[in-house]
Amino acid sequence: MKKIVNDILKEELYYDKLDCGLEVFFMPKEGFSKKYAVFATNYGSNQLKFIPINETEKIEVNEGIAHFLEHKMFEQPDGGNAFDKFSLLGASANAYTNFTMTAYLFSATDNFYESLDHLIDYVQTPYFTDDNVEKEKGIIAQEINMYDDNADWKVYFNTLKAMYINHNTRIDIAGSVDSIYKIDKEELYKCYNTFYNPSNMALFVVGDLDRNKVMETINKAIKPKDTLDDIKVFKEDEPNEVKQKEIVENLSVSIPLFNIGIKDLDVNMSGNDLLKKEICTEIILDMILKKGSSVYEKLYLGGLINQNFGCDHVSQIDHGYTIIGGESKDPHKVRDIVFEYINKYKQDGLDKEDFDRIKKKKIGMFLKYFDSVEFIANNFISYHFRKINFIDYLEILKSVTFEDVSDRFNKHFNEEYSVISIINPK
Repeated sequence: MKKIVNDILKEELYYDKLDCGLEVFFMPKEGFSKKYAVFATNYGSNQLKFIPINETEKIEVNEGIAHFLEHKMFEQPDGGNAFDKFSLLGASANAYTNFTMTAYLFSATDNFYESLDHLIDYVQTPYFTDDNVEKEKGIIAQEINMYDDNADWKVYFNTLKAMYINHNTRIDIAGSVDSIYKIDKEELYKCYNTFYNPSNMALFVVGDLDRNKVMETINKAIKPKDTLDDIKVFKEDEPNEVKQKEIVENLSVSIPLFNIGIKDLDVNMSGNDLLKKEICTEIILDMILKKGSSVYEKLYLGGLINQNFGCDHVSQIDHGYTIIGGESKDPHKVRDIVFEYINKYKQDGLDKEDFDRIKKKKIGMFLKYFDSVEFIANNFISYHFRKINFIDYLEILKSVTFEDVSDRFNKHFNEEYSVISIINPK
């Protein structure tokens, strides 16, 4: 294994690429009782048009199939469930699908190597039948209907639907009840065989573990497969403009919920350029919108927001956006005040002292979070598929200048590319 040492973090990372193409990462954390592993594929809900392995023609699969596939992976050929064995081993397991990846994970204090073997085995053992696929449709339909009544979920996805015209991030990760009822086992196998190839996957292990035993377990458990060339995925061109400025819906809430979305036009980048853009945006949000900022104080003291007010930024290779949201009796007034201050900062400039203070705070917070094996593993895998080495985060953060942040602020925070999503009480 190749050894990578980060002098700033004082951490070691071991890396190997197996013959089957699987990229393996191991970070030793001496003295930690909890051990953690995440096995992920570079495949999420956005990948709907692609050329399947061993085929030549493009296909379009049903919305929600990546999430459906994640559900089905736990069912085993012997009739059991992958969770059952984790429970017997005393491990806590989970999985998730987002727009760009699917991850299977577990944490354990004992029986780690047996649990790691099981993780790798079940993710390589798809078992789809007409009956078990049909049974799953009802379960996922219930989940979709539950989220349709979830105001937080709806206000968020309505923001994405308002921002994006063609990009698949406007589509719910779980799909719709109509789309999931069209899924069959043949379609699931096409997706699995294409995207769950080890050469499209990565495995991250972290904890107080023996490196040789980790690699021995992985090498024994991985089934040999031919490596794939780049998978051909097709995407629609996304114009700069937003689809619609506002979406309003009524649900069972006591106070209106709102999300202000700002579409990112500075896209189609990866690696440290993408990471730097993300960090700059996070610093800006801290400077102008989070607790302690002038905007926050005006909104809070004016009774327009409460403690649920917050903001976040998403930076993916081919899309990105900033979300500002919370609860308010007058979401439109909140939006007006937010952009009033943004325009003022564009005229007067950001505050250099604020930048210095927040940058130092972010450095401290990152070092604190690095004591969590879950934080390390989940972030490492997510950044890896964006061609970013997560242990470089602190180095890039330290390199960010006030001029970088000012430039990003002027480029991204543009009212023309903003939308608002509101959930009003019924």
